[in-house]
Amino acid sequence: MALSTFSVRMDEGLKKQFDALCADFGMNATTAFNVFARAVVRERKIPFEIQASDEITRQTGMQAFLALRAQAKENGVQDLSLDEINEEIKLARSERDAG
Repeated sequence: MALSTFSVRMDEGLKKQFDALCADFGMNATTAFNVFARAVVRERKIPFEIQASDEITRQTGMQAFLALRAQAKENGVQDLSLDEINEEIKLARSERDAG
């Protein structure tokens, strides 16, 4: 198997902490990155959750909600019932499929 080099830049303090932790696991940083890469390829995903903080998520969600509410008001649809909304969706889909 041919080997290839992969270079990573990171904060010096983080590297020292990472190297120390890897040593506690009985491996070096190269082995740890290979374990990570194999897990990503095998699972076809990052093997841990990457998530924004709750505060950022809440703010972003509220901004999106307020934008949608303003758009609904501009379009005169803020007072539609669920049945009316579903009918609008059905109509839009039939127009899309016909055209």
